[in-house]
Formats: sequence, C-alpha cells, structure tokens
Amino acid sequence: MKIAVLFCFFLLIIFQTDFGQNEEIPRKQRRKIYHRRLRKSSTSHKHRSNRQLGIPQTTVFTPVARFPIVNFDYSMEEKFESFSSFPGVESSYNVLPGKKGHCLVKGITMYNKAVWSPEPCTTCLCSDGRVLCDKTMCHPQRCPQTVIPEGECCPVCSATEQREPTNLLHKQLPPPQVGMDQILRKEALQSEEDEEVKEEDTEQKRETPESRNQGQLYSEGDSRGADRKQRPGEERRLAHQQQRQGREEEDEDEEEEGEEGEEDEEDEEDPVRGDMFRMPSRSPLPAPPRGTLRLPSGCSLSYRTISCINAMLTQIPPLTAPQITSLELTGNSIASIPDEAFNGLPNLERLDLSKNNITSSGIGPKAFKLLKKLMRLNMDGNNLIQIPSQLPSTLEELKINENNLQAIDEESLSDLNQLVTLELEGNNLSEANVNPLAFKSLKSLAYLRLGKNKFRIIPQGLPGSIEELYLENNQIEEITEICFNHTRKINVIVLRYNKIEENRIAPLAWINQENLESIDLSYNKLYHVPSYLPKSLLHLVLLGNQIERIPGYVFGHMEPGLEYLYLSFNKLADDGMDRVSFYGAYHSLRELFLDHNDLKSIPPGIQEMKALHFLRLNNNKIRNILPEEICNAEEDDDSNLEHLHLENNYIKIREIPSYTFSCIRSYSSIVLKPQNIK
Repeated sequence: MKIAVLFCFFLLIIFQTDFGQNEEIPRKQRRKIYHRRLRKSSTSHKHRSNRQLGIPQTTVFTPVARFPIVNFDYSMEEKFESFSSFPGVESSYNVLPGKKGHCLVKGITMYNKAVWSPEPCTTCLCSDGRVLCDKTMCHPQRCPQTVIPEGECCPVCSATEQREPTNLLHKQLPPPQVGMDQILRKEALQSEEDEEVKEEDTEQKRETPESRNQGQLYSEGDSRGADRKQRPGEERRLAHQQQRQGREEEDEDEEEEGEEGEEDEEDEEDPVRGDMFRMPSRSPLPAPPRGTLRLPSGCSLSYRTISCINAMLTQIPPLTAPQITSLELTGNSIASIPDEAFNGLPNLERLDLSKNNITSSGIGPKAFKLLKKLMRLNMDGNNLIQIPSQLPSTLEELKINENNLQAIDEESLSDLNQLVTLELEGNNLSEANVNPLAFKSLKSLAYLRLGKNKFRIIPQGLPGSIEELYLENNQIEEITEICFNHTRKINVIVLRYNKIEENRIAPLAWINQENLESIDLSYNKLYHVPSYLPKSLLHLVLLGNQIERIPGYVFGHMEPGLEYLYLSFNKLADDGMDRVSFYGAYHSLRELFLDHNDLKSIPPGIQEMKALHFLRLNNNKIRNILPEEICNAEEDDDSNLEHLHLENNYIKIREIPSYTFSCIRSYSSIVLKPQNIK
C-alpha cells in the first residue's frame, strides 16, 4: 500500500514539473510555435485553394498572380488577380517574369524597394518581387472627443482635450504600427508642438529656482501638457517612466517580429527607388484646411491630391494650393497648357494629363518650368507630335504613350538625367526620326518602352543604364552585333510581334551579356530555336513561331542554366528534337511548355530533368506513354515534377500503366481529360 502511495506521489510530482515547464515557456518561443503552425496551415490552404481554382503552381507567375498583403495580426492574405494574355491563348502563357526583385502591380512594373500609397492610409513596398502593404493602425485615444485632421488617418483628441495630463502618454507615443507616410507627418507636427512647449517651459522655469533645478532632470518634450498646480517635475517624471516602459515593450515586440521575418529582408538604410510611385518629401507640408480651397465641379480633394477625372474640363482649372502634391486631370477635353497653368501648385510631384486633347502647339514653352519637384508626368492619349520642352530635371517617370510623336531629336530629353522610366509606345517613331544621341543624357534610365512604333532595327544609342527594353509590335527584322554593345546591365528584352528570323540574329549580338536573363521572341518568323543565346539566360519565350527543330547543344553554354522554356504554338515534331537538344538544361530546367505542337510521343530526356516542376504536352498528337518516359521508377525520390498536362491528345487513359506517373507527388495535378477520339 505504501509503495502504491509513493508511486502515485512520484507521478504527481513529475506531472507538476512537466506542467510547470510548459507554463514557463517564454512568450517569444510560444509565438514562434504559433507562427510555424500558422505558416503550415496557410501554405496547405493556399495549395488546396489553387488546385480547386485550377491555377497552376508555378513560380514564374508569382509577381503577377499573388498580391500578398501583410496584416498586423501576423497573418498572410493572398489575392488573385487576372493575368493578361495573348490573343487566343490562355492567360498563363504571358509568363515573362521580368527582372528579379521587381513587382508587377496592375500592369505596372515596380522596382525593388519602390514605395507607394495606392490609397490613403495604406503604404506598399516592393520587396524582392513581393508586394507588402501596411494599413495604418491607430492607437486608441482616451478622451471624450476626437477629431480626424484633414490628410490624417488616425483620430486625435480635440483641441480642448490635448491639454489634459491624462492624455499625455497617448499623445507622445506613436501608434505601434503606422504607415511610413504618417510617421513623417507625425514628426513634422511633433516638432511644431515641441516649439510651443519650449516657450511654456521657459515661462514656468522662471517662476522659482526650485522648479528650474528640477526641470533640468527631464527632457523638454516630456513637459508638454503638465499640470502646473502639481509639484514641479512630478507629473513629467511619471510620464517619462511610463513612456520608457512602453518603448521597451515595443522594442521587445519588434525584436520578436524581426526574428520571425524573412532572412532576405532588405536593409532599411538602402535608398528607396520607385518608378511609378514615390514617398512624400522628407519635409511634408500640412494638408489644406477644410473649406479653404474651391474646386471645380466634378473634382475632389483627398490626401494632398486633387482629382478631376472625367470632370468635363476644357482647360486646366486655376488653383492656388502649395500643399498639393498630386493633380489628376485624366479623361477631360483639355487642349492647351498655358505658361501660368501651374503657378499655384509649385510643389506638385505627380501630374496626370492623360486622355485629353492636348497638342504640342498648345503647350506654352514655360508650362512646366516652375514645377521644381515634379517626378511623374503622364501625358498618354493626347495629340502630341513632339516631347514638350523645358521639362523639369527632377522627372523620374515620363509617359507619352498613344500620341502622334513624329521625332525625337538630340535636345528632346537632354535635361532629364534623373529619368528612370520612359514610355513612348503607340507613336510614329522609327530609326529614321529618332536621333542616335537622343538617349545620351539619360544616365539613370532603366525602363524603356518603345512598343507599337515603326522601328525596323533596334534603336541606336541606348543608355548604358538600361535594364528593361520593350520593343514589341514593331517591324524589326534583324539584331546586329552592335545593338547591345553598351548595355551591359540589360536584364529583359521583349521583341514579340516583330519580323525576326533566326539567321538575322548576329552571332555576337548578345551572347556575351552577363546580366541578360529574359528574352521574349514570341510571334516572329523563327524556324529554329536561335543559337548564340546569352550565357546568363534564364527565361526564353518563343510562343507562336514556326519552330520545327531545337538544335543540339543550343543551351549547352549557359550558366547557371536555362530555367524556363516556352515553345507553345509551334510546329515541333518528333524528329525535331533529341537528347542533345536539351543538353546543358537538364539540371536547371524548371518549366517546359511544348503544348500545341505536332508531337506524337513524349520527347526524349524528360525523365532526366530532375529540376522540372511544370510540363505541358497538351494539344499534341501523342498516342502512347511508354514506361519510364516521364518517371524513372528507380529515381522517383529525386523528381520535382508537380504538374503535368496531357489533355487533348489521343491517349487511351485505361492503357496507361499504373506506375507511369509514380514520380509526381500529387495525382490531382495530372491533367489527362479530355482526349481526342480518332
């Protein structure tokens, strides 16, 4: 009996010890465990939902399809947006991923570390190809009456309540999670309030020597709102102590969140670079008070932005508002811009004049001269025949798409040495009317769009800083050896919908490029996969040509190796490829699209592509799948194949051996139906 009692007592001690240890797990460790479980559950839910929607799991679509929004409850929300597609082709074929680290948001390319505000009180950041958006979280105010100032996101105590000592701490401490724009505004307002506090402190310190001695122990910022009837310094001492405790808790939370973040998080001290959107200036201007700015009918004011979209304006409205940084005049009937049009808006950073009737003769020679802070100018969809003169040297983005530009001379862009993005699509430009020195002064240009023009050759004189070049829908027939001699940083070249033949691409045109990763030659006149491709190439898009053969060893010289090869909608047959056709890409190829061709069997070497994730062989003439053509039974564990499309062939599904797809992790990702009957 005693032994049983002792045994029970011993078990009870062990149970209490274990329970106590579990209870003493630090808060940091518990949060790590929680987030680990949350990530697992969100990942499984994501893949499950993607399968239900029929969306291919392919990394190439990530910058376009997934728009992650980070919420402050440490969860991840994903929104799927529609893909743009080629005519008559399903959306997943527009797969050119662009430069690594860039984000594509609603058709707009955002450079890595670009910061923008898609709507008031929301700030977004492009971080290594992912879009992170933070919504301003407001700290609760402990006062009966609150107001939201114009241009602000969070309520503050009314003027009568701000002087109460009970609200001192909440006024001093910023919200724990706020947008970047609001932090800058808070700093400006804080500095103004501190100046007022200094004057009050000076008067208070003059009253008695005792108060002056005690006041030296505390910072000037902590004395704001203190009750003078109390013993001098007492209220400030308490406030300072509580504020320090609050900051220590915030620092601890930030440290914990930092440990759970991604390892490749960008350094905050790096310069932020954006092409479409920019942060407000470091010295933000206060928003205009309500009722002080009269706007035309159909216009609205929000967040230092005047919006007059489709307001039936025939001229630029006379506005005097130095606080305004953005003006939107899209979709009106404005035909001219006089010299004095923007005299009352000297601090404009963004100006949108797209879809009007503006002519070159209607623009005054000094119309933009006073806009010393202008960074973004959009004049798409007007009637310009030349680039406006005397544009501000501060411009970082200039868009003149869908106009009637007839020429670009040497002086047209001469002062724009800070320009990062230039878009001139849908005009009448060609090598005959674009001066070879036109781009010479664009020392910062990285993103150039010249699609839908009349170029027959690659434009000459491209700046050495260029990273992405878009020349789709032109009449280009050849690529010479000197085209890219000075563009050592170029990363993406898009030449789809031209007239290029493989024998018109010079052997030394781009083979020695060290940063060129993506080439799109879709819808040209290619009969073979081009030889002498860049050594650094990762993405090759050749949709919609007449390709009949993949020459042997055409990818053999590439380092680290081709990862994405798209050959859909061509004329490839069984005799057009063999094992050496993919030599050099067996270890690297992740996605291979061979659908909509004339294949009658599985191409050789598929089972040797150990890095392959996505294989498309649908819409061919395949009748049989022999054992080990796709999977090697002895090496199933080494396979990474996740998605296989074989629909719309002539395969008898019932005759497929059971082990044919043994290397594919999920049978639900194998598409076999429907099949043609013949």
